[in-house]
Amino acid sequence: MFQTQSITDFADPRLAPFRSMRAQFDHLHDGVFVAEGEKVVRRLLESSCEIVSVLLPPKWQAEYEPLLAVRPENIELFVADREVLTKLTGFSTYQGLLGLARVTAPVTLADLNRLPEPRLLVALDGLTNAENVGTVVRNLVALGGQALVVGETSAHPYLRRAVRSSMGGIFKVPYTVSSGLVESLAELRSSGVRCVAAHPHTEQRWLWDVDFTRPTCLVLGAEGEGIRPEVLSACDEVVALPMSNGVDSLNVANAAAVFLAEVQRQRGKLRAEGKTS
Repeated sequence: MFQTQSITDFADPRLAPFRSMRAQFDHLHDGVFVAEGEKVVRRLLESSCEIVSVLLPPKWQAEYEPLLAVRPENIELFVADREVLTKLTGFSTYQGLLGLARVTAPVTLADLNRLPEPRLLVALDGLTNAENVGTVVRNLVALGGQALVVGETSAHPYLRRAVRSSMGGIFKVPYTVSSGLVESLAELRSSGVRCVAAHPHTEQRWLWDVDFTRPTCLVLGAEGEGIRPEVLSACDEVVALPMSNGVDSLNVANAAAVFLAEVQRQRGKLRAEGKTS
């Protein structure tokens, strides 16, 4: 359901989150987020997120009304020319589509035990760049990951820039926010999940030496410092990608894609052979 509204007063409190889009941490504190762009807003409307409002130029109205009409909640649809939207938000958006929704609540670690086996999780340690977090989420969803574990030193996946970089992937994956990643990894290990740290500064084992057909949590760290020593100690294995030409590491999202692709390669072979874990 939706109600079409005209923007007649920029001070309208319903428009406040769009006026303050750069204040993504304030939005997170208030339990809401802004989705940007045609693909992300479309995926938002196709998701189970609770949507508050949508803001778009007239050229998109006819295309989006059917998506809005089948939503269970009452959504406010604001329609305005891109020039008006630019004045409202304070900067130009490429396609002019914005959506406001409530942050999906995190799940618990116990909830992750009910995921189909063999489980594939990704845990983040020290990823403070929201765009990196979002791109990791996009790779996780694209390459078969089932859930995200956000360490206490990492950015939240529902920050605006993380949502944008995930291309709406965060709408498709459950996440849990850890108050102590070391303890969370210990709990996962006790439930049968093998925790594998992707860390460039190791010569112990390479990526392809690891058996990823078992339930796995891939632990990723920030560029530069990598994974904290105490988190490394909480993992079952520390593995790396071999680097050449003086390059010592990849961007964390690129590394995540390589590791997740290897997991799927191994598990695809497992399925082809008709085996189960």
